[in-house]
Amino acid sequence: MLDINILEQLKEIFGMLKSDISFSLLSQHDTAESAEMLSFLEDVASTSEHLSVEKRSLPADADGPLFEIVKDGNPTGVRFRGIPNGHEFSTLLLAVLNADGQGKNMPDETLRTRIQALKGPVKLETLVSLTCTNCPDVAQALNLIAILNPDVENTVTDGAVAPETVKALNIQSVPAVYADRELLSVGRTSLGDLLEKLEKAYGVMESSAPTAKTIREYDVVILGGGPAGSAAAIYCARKGFNTAVVTKTVGGQVRETMNIENLVSVAQTTGPELAADLKEHISRYPVDIFENRTVESVSAIGKEKVLECGNEVFRSKALIIATGAGWRKLSVTGEAEHIGHGVAFCTHCDGPFYAGKRVAVVGGGNSGIEAALDLAAMCPHVDVFEFLDTLKADEVLQTKASSMENINIHLSSQVTEIVGDGKNVSGIKVKDRVSGKETFYPVAGVFVQIGLVPNSSLFNDKLPLTKSGEIIVDERCRTSVKGVYAAGDVTSVPYKQIVVAMGEGAKAALSVFEDMMRSDI
Repeated sequence: MLDINILEQLKEIFGMLKSDISFSLLSQHDTAESAEMLSFLEDVASTSEHLSVEKRSLPADADGPLFEIVKDGNPTGVRFRGIPNGHEFSTLLLAVLNADGQGKNMPDETLRTRIQALKGPVKLETLVSLTCTNCPDVAQALNLIAILNPDVENTVTDGAVAPETVKALNIQSVPAVYADRELLSVGRTSLGDLLEKLEKAYGVMESSAPTAKTIREYDVVILGGGPAGSAAAIYCARKGFNTAVVTKTVGGQVRETMNIENLVSVAQTTGPELAADLKEHISRYPVDIFENRTVESVSAIGKEKVLECGNEVFRSKALIIATGAGWRKLSVTGEAEHIGHGVAFCTHCDGPFYAGKRVAVVGGGNSGIEAALDLAAMCPHVDVFEFLDTLKADEVLQTKASSMENINIHLSSQVTEIVGDGKNVSGIKVKDRVSGKETFYPVAGVFVQIGLVPNSSLFNDKLPLTKSGEIIVDERCRTSVKGVYAAGDVTSVPYKQIVVAMGEGAKAALSVFEDMMRSDI
């Protein structure tokens, strides 16, 4: 089943395995699906003497086939329903490595302690699509939690092989995470956020909670790990500063961008690839990366800047804010209750759920027109609604969209309501800003692509912000507070582009160096 080149790569990847890992195939009886899964697993197992396959019977009332990862005879709590091909192939490889105590995604000691303190039992099911680019991060995070906490199980389920489950749960957006059959999370998220939700839902063992805060001191702390934060980290390290990056995940919002063709000197890449390259580049320098952190409070006044993340406290002489931006929502009636049930933000992840259905895209910028083009390949009709009287997308995208017979573009159009019953969207109400007439469009899905909102809420009462929430900086990325700098999409600098953010991150680091040399901070 697997290509010879892939098998050779797997031999190298699994060459350092120390534990005996078994793929325990569970099926009710011999079927074509079971035989295909067995063949796949046998191919993977053939790449290491530490890998093997065993067959077990699945209860008659259970969905199958599926397989479980077993380490040294003990179940790890990680299961896969469906063959993890496509984007989930890496999830399988990491699950094997993680079970063996390896893998670049292994959490640091602080996160490991929190995971092990989580109360159980917890039975998780992560619904994914093999074409979804956000699903692997979520599946891999929950697999890690299951591997590190024996009271947690996680089943990664390919929605395509479990149509009854998809129908029963009315899943219209992936990744969708269920904890004991209750919805826990929908869409892209991080290990830290998932862990916080599980802690809130199930609690933690008090005996495992740290009794004292961990103090971490640095010359420079960079809050955010996207293009701006990554560039700042590299430049700070090259200037000899003791540097830390505190972030949800390295890459940030860029991870949701699939096609990147305007990053100078890189003809084409994807968001996930760029995020991996950023992390690899940072790792070449003595920079401490603290991923999956949620900053609860910031003290920016005075010579010492302080960030608090649970039981961790980060102190530094200089703080560079590079928290980026998140998807902007419509904030209209019906939107919030239909997110994940007809309202979506990622066509790559959720577009397949609307194949054969009429859909709407809100936003006429590059992301909106790109989304419309993606959806037009699988949907019979796509309506694009742009608030302004002209499209903002690049000319090449507009030309391509205008050539598509199943794309209709509506200018000067204001979305006023998402109509549905909380489980499914039935349509969208749109007002013509010229005539004032309101029209109902019967659509099954609404993809919101209206730009970004800066992640600056931590600094609402600490730094001057623009009306739209951007941190105001000067030409050298300095804020109004001495020792505090900001870079990238969170700032008032125009043009929210990856290459611009990288340059701004470098500028911020160089400004820190200049100010420290002058003893200004």
